[in-house]
Amino acid sequence: MPTFRSSQSASPLPHFESPVSRRDFLARAGGGFGSLALMALLSREAGATIPQNGSIRNAIAPKAPHFPATAKNVIWCFIDGGPSHIDLFDPKPELHKLAGKPLPDSFERPITAMGRTAFTPLLASQRKFAQYGQSGIWVSDWYPEIATCADDLAVVRSCHADGLNHVGGICQMNTGSVLGGRPSLGSWCLYGLGSECEDLPGYVVLTDNLDTPPGGNRNWSTGFMPATYQGTKFRDGKLPILHVAPPDASAGGRQRGKLDFIQQLNRQHQQGRGEDNNLEARIASYELAFRMQAAAPEAIDLSGETVETRELYGLDQKETAKNGRNCLLARRLVERGVRCVQLYMGSGSKWDAHSDVEGNHSLHCRESDRPIAGLLKDLKRRGLLESTLVIWGGEFGRTPMSESGNGRDHNPYGFTIWMAGGGVKGGVTYGATDEIGLYAIENRAHVNDIHATILHLLGLNHEELTLMHNGRAERLTIVGGHVIEGIVA
Repeated sequence: MPTFRSSQSASPLPHFESPVSRRDFLARAGGGFGSLALMALLSREAGATIPQNGSIRNAIAPKAPHFPATAKNVIWCFIDGGPSHIDLFDPKPELHKLAGKPLPDSFERPITAMGRTAFTPLLASQRKFAQYGQSGIWVSDWYPEIATCADDLAVVRSCHADGLNHVGGICQMNTGSVLGGRPSLGSWCLYGLGSECEDLPGYVVLTDNLDTPPGGNRNWSTGFMPATYQGTKFRDGKLPILHVAPPDASAGGRQRGKLDFIQQLNRQHQQGRGEDNNLEARIASYELAFRMQAAAPEAIDLSGETVETRELYGLDQKETAKNGRNCLLARRLVERGVRCVQLYMGSGSKWDAHSDVEGNHSLHCRESDRPIAGLLKDLKRRGLLESTLVIWGGEFGRTPMSESGNGRDHNPYGFTIWMAGGGVKGGVTYGATDEIGLYAIENRAHVNDIHATILHLLGLNHEELTLMHNGRAERLTIVGGHVIEGIVA
């Protein structure tokens, strides 16, 4: 039994106080053991990739959802720049009657990105709308191909967001906040469910041109989450993955031997450096890159697709070829178990129609109409639409007031997105904006609600999918969000 000094005993350390009894000693020592348990829990929560035996654990291995899911994969057709809902899916006859007049006094003056548009005349839509399918979903003549899929769509007309500009709006639609530094939706999905594909990234981003969306890589980054869950951006063109084919000199077992040696050095470098999720992610990425050299060339090779399939996506036409290729590639990726694919259409905010909304949207609707419709039809005929959630939408909509005489400003107060497949009710319209399409007024759906619904369809409770960061259990929906039950089958 140890001998303890009295609390009155002198101590060489001024802040040191000796235990006065064995009970006191055990109580103080127990606090240290508690912190060990806490660190073990936090380490597991953070998804460390290197176990004690030095082998590399797959941090994105498949995980069980919180409850049975209706969707296994997500494809988001992100309409970069803010598509005009009142010219596409939300017809407003009253806007025609008030065209050329100022915003009625009965409407609260909105704060708009360009400021002056809160006081400019209303601009009527020049589009012709019709009802399609047995459900009678309203679609304008800008999207005739998507209109043929009306009975598969759940159109949410009452969305609203907080970002007035593209950087903040796109950031919020991807991460839940207008402020950068938070994990993206795809990263949360990968963190919660893992990926069913070991040979390809679990989260892939595709753009239709060299311009990146405003905010750049942070839109698919992991923020404070371990870097393993970050999205992988494929390049535009026929070779979306650089250096995917190993040189002839590294063929056979030589490539595997070289990688094993590199990984041995990496593990030696990691020892004694504590947790470093960037280093862990890099070590794991070497293994993924090696497997991709075998799997990726086949996944991105479209030469085996039939002529009919290529025409279905619009690969035979110059205007639709880029988006068509990306949509077809997205189908091939989810077939192989990739969890999330995000397609930026009009990447670099090409849909930002501050002037000439007719010319701008006419072009970009032609570029995206057939590829998106082809994706829906192809998934459906292959039996994949039931398990794949397809989303259409951008960071906000556009105002009914004019800008530059023939354009529209940003409108985060009321806009439209739609979802299809993955457990969503087909042929439904949810929520509404006011009679001119300015504000969402019925069954309003915030960005956090959209995210909560996506996670729900994937079998994840948005309130339970959390990650400890700075002593707080963070989640995608921050402190809000509810599932949009009206569109869930």
